[in-house]
Amino acid sequence: MTGPKPPEGGANPQGATRGLRADARRNRARILAAAEEVFAEKGPSASTEEVAARAGLAIGTVFKHFPTKQDLLGAIMKDLLARLSEEVDALASDGDPATALFTFVSQTVEQAARKKTVIGLLTESGVDVRVADAVRLLHEGIEGLLSRAQQAGAVRGDARPDEVLALLTAACQGALHAGWDPDLQHRTLAIVFDGLRPR
Repeated sequence: MTGPKPPEGGANPQGATRGLRADARRNRARILAAAEEVFAEKGPSASTEEVAARAGLAIGTVFKHFPTKQDLLGAIMKDLLARLSEEVDALASDGDPATALFTFVSQTVEQAARKKTVIGLLTESGVDVRVADAVRLLHEGIEGLLSRAQQAGAVRGDARPDEVLALLTAACQGALHAGWDPDLQHRTLAIVFDGLRPR
C-alpha cells in the first residue's frame, strides 16, 4: 500500500495534527507512542499490525493516519523533534538559569542513546535523519539557555552558541551511533560541562 510521502524540509512537526478532531489527534498520538515502543523492541521486522495492536486500535485506523510504514517512521522523527522543542522552551521559561542548559544537553544526549534503535530504523528506511539539522532547528532556544546560564555565572562568558551547538551535535552523534550507556554519558558530559564552566 502506498501513500503520500512525509513533508520534507523544515515543516512544523506539529503541522500534521492541525485540523484533526480531538479523537483523531488522540489516536494519532497513541499510534506514534506504540510505534516507538514496537520498533525499539523488534526492529525493522515489526509490522504495522503489531503497532495497531499495541495502540489498541484497528489496523484501518493506523493506515488512515499513516498509509505506509515510511509515513509512520517519518512522523516518529517529527514527533521526536517536536518534543525536543517543547523541552527547550519549557526549560527556557521555567528552568533554573544556572542548570537549564546542562539539563537540556543531558536529556538530549540520553534521548539520542535511548532512541538508537528507532532512529537507526528511520535511516535504514530512507527517512532523512540528520542530527545536525535537527539541533540547528533548536538554535534560538539553546542560545537563550546559554545566555541565561552566562548571566547566572554558571557558564564561561566567552562560550558561543555555535560552540555549544557543535558540542551538543557531536555528543548526540556519539550517543546515537555508539549507543552510549548511562555511565559513559555521565562521564563524557562531565568533561564537556567542565569545559563550559567558568575557570
